[in-house]
Amino acid sequence: MTTSNDLTGAGTGAAASVPAPAGAGSGRVGETVVLDVDEVGGRVERTELPGGLRVLTETMPGVLSATLGIWVGVGSRDESPELGGSSHFLEHLLFKGTRSRTALQIATAMDAVGGEMNAFTAKEHTCYYANVLASDLPLAVTLLGDLVTEALNTAPDLESERTVVLEEIAMRDDEPADAVHDLYAETLFGDTPLGRSVLGTVESIESLTRDDVDGWYRDRYAVPSIVVSAAGRVDHQQVLDLVTAAFGDRLAGAARPDPLRRGEDVDLIEPARPSGLIHRRTEQTHLLLGSLGMGRLDERRYAAAVLDAAVGGGMSSRLFQEIREKRGLVYSVGSSLTHYAGTGSFSVYAGCSPKRVPEVLRLVRAGLSEVAVDGLTAEEVARARGQLKGGMVLGLEDTGSRMSRLGKSELSYGEYLPVRTVLDRLDGVDEQQVRAVAADLLTRPTCLAVVGPYRERDLDRLLAA
Repeated sequence: MTTSNDLTGAGTGAAASVPAPAGAGSGRVGETVVLDVDEVGGRVERTELPGGLRVLTETMPGVLSATLGIWVGVGSRDESPELGGSSHFLEHLLFKGTRSRTALQIATAMDAVGGEMNAFTAKEHTCYYANVLASDLPLAVTLLGDLVTEALNTAPDLESERTVVLEEIAMRDDEPADAVHDLYAETLFGDTPLGRSVLGTVESIESLTRDDVDGWYRDRYAVPSIVVSAAGRVDHQQVLDLVTAAFGDRLAGAARPDPLRRGEDVDLIEPARPSGLIHRRTEQTHLLLGSLGMGRLDERRYAAAVLDAAVGGGMSSRLFQEIREKRGLVYSVGSSLTHYAGTGSFSVYAGCSPKRVPEVLRLVRAGLSEVAVDGLTAEEVARARGQLKGGMVLGLEDTGSRMSRLGKSELSYGEYLPVRTVLDRLDGVDEQQVRAVAADLLTRPTCLAVVGPYRERDLDRLLAA
């Protein structure tokens, strides 16, 4: 199992920060709406079934496979501190068996057709997915539907999986590049749902009971919070028929899909605290310097994506060229723009020798300050637009990324936006828009997360670097 913070709606390519805009779902219950048709015969279609279940498909005529995802609009952002890690724990448990299948039978059925089945938990959603030959799509729908609707979540399974989750937390703690990201979220967002790790804590995982986790399942895995998306050599009506059979009598009643998140649970105007430190005797120090960003519905997100790409999004970016190529101070340095409902983050990551940390931080801050004052050149803006556009299209070459874009667009934005429309919006970003975003985003109060051989008394020196 894996966790993910990818909240893009656009796959895993370089266009990670360019989602579809917010809007309302289209069509009446039971009506299929065609959202897009491309020049090679691909179609994007959406149907809302009774009970509030949404089904989206994208037909890709040139492939022989299909990827199915069942998305549940629940993640670590929905948890109290006492139930920290429940969504991720539940993701593990669902693969342990259902009313009609054991864990071995589930795994054997998928292995027998050469398919892949997995899941991930993020801050705001959980996804169960399978990649199979198109002819085996019925099996994928049956297995995933069974997991999501008929999981047993037994006490013995919970105890065995508790150890697995604790090992996953230990593995995170042993990998400084991973640990610094959770530390940064805690430093930036503090004691809010976004500040807590998707994995939970050792204390919260050890205290969770079977009733806690199964109750989370019964309360949260409701049809109005679920989106089914499929991409590849699929037929929309076939997927509807398969999903209807898999969900059975749950597809009844007048319930409509859950409304979009608005993010009222996190209301911050600056980082929760200026710094965070995990002391480790590591050869490298891992750093994240960042600030509060913008929510996913902010209209400036396209200009912000261009800014992010030019500042630290690739080998030609300012930070990479200045800190690695010119000075050789780091192996890895780059920026990241993350959007959530109502808020977000802009951050810069670097890993370097402890003795180089002050110099690296000084250069990062100087580079961000320069862009905040002067903006980007026309050449940089054009190059960043091209990078994002190419990365987005290349990132959507496989069925998995297309499936992911469908699910996230519906669950997180409430509307599907055709790829060509996103490309047009990126083309519309100019130097003035980027300058305005930079003047805002890059002048906000920052916080610093550090994993390495430092002590608390050293943080003041690093903060002033």
